[in-house]
Amino acid sequence: MSTGEGTRAVRAGLPKARKHEPALPGPAFAAHYHLPGEPTGPYTYGRDSNPTWTLLEQAVGELEAPGETGVETVVLASGMAAVSAVLLSQVGAGDAVVLPDDGYQALPLVRERLEDYGVEVRTAPTGGDAQLSVLDGAKLLWIETPSNPGLDVCDVRRLADAAHARGALVAVDNTLATPLGQRPLALGADFAVASATKGLTGHGDLLLGYVVCRDAELAARVRQWRKVVGAIPGPMEAWLAHRSLATLQLRSDRQCANALALARTLAGRAEVTGLRYPGLPEDPAHAVASQQMRRFGSVVSFELPGRDHAERFLAQARLVDDATSFGGVRSSAERRGRWGGDAVAEGFIRFSAGVEDTDDLVADMLRALDAAAGRDA
Repeated sequence: MSTGEGTRAVRAGLPKARKHEPALPGPAFAAHYHLPGEPTGPYTYGRDSNPTWTLLEQAVGELEAPGETGVETVVLASGMAAVSAVLLSQVGAGDAVVLPDDGYQALPLVRERLEDYGVEVRTAPTGGDAQLSVLDGAKLLWIETPSNPGLDVCDVRRLADAAHARGALVAVDNTLATPLGQRPLALGADFAVASATKGLTGHGDLLLGYVVCRDAELAARVRQWRKVVGAIPGPMEAWLAHRSLATLQLRSDRQCANALALARTLAGRAEVTGLRYPGLPEDPAHAVASQQMRRFGSVVSFELPGRDHAERFLAQARLVDDATSFGGVRSSAERRGRWGGDAVAEGFIRFSAGVEDTDDLVADMLRALDAAAGRDA
């Protein structure tokens, strides 16, 4: 039976109903399992497999590739574990990898490790499909769209087609969009990768990552990497993640509506520059984003006139947590330059819209902006 995405999110990965059993079985805490005789069956040792992972993996696969068979999902301990699992399981010494030079700030750390292992790393910006220019001879192309924190967008299908024509694999970081906003596998990617810490689970109470692909051999390499390095999720984290999926559509709809309302409001402020949100018709990425995204995400980025101005804004905001994550039910924002590593101005703000009432959130932001600007006078 074909269902809508809200119904799918509510039902994804649930086992067949059994009398007197919960709809979603509780987390299975097990380092080992009863295993008489030869080691056959799905569960042998806790580093290899867990029934709670299995249900979550089924659920994520249903969201990233609805209606498809043969899709394989691997859940891992964090988003960076998922990123590392793909890159380090698929390439080796002598291979070349293409990364975005404006992506998540931990990617340069991954680059260092890849280069230590003899992998050539090439970089280019996300915007304008610039990674096309450095694809020749690469083993794997890594795409991040929208990019974090700058929110540039590239044409996934165009890049995937070009990479495949050159014999390269394609992985797309789908963290910011979530499966309800964008489906990389349907756009030609070999891997959809994400930090489930963010919008997928949305409550800011767990760390988790995942990798989804259609190719069993590719998935087996990722799974083997998880086993070798022990980058496994805890059963409780996996269970909490699965529980959270039921509200994914509800959260996403409100977050995206709030993000768009905030972006429209920010567009009218004289002190705001560099505003980016792919959902704004005037955004440079809107045309491409509209072709491949069904929702434009919870994150808005913009600049205020300098570090002090930005920090005053954050201090004045009452409904916004000053925190470094995004995609949560509570709005959060930060002056991204405080960490270093991102090529952003000192007054650059990454704002993640939560699920608060839109009018309340807009009013709070306007009041904080007015207070921050007033202190300049």
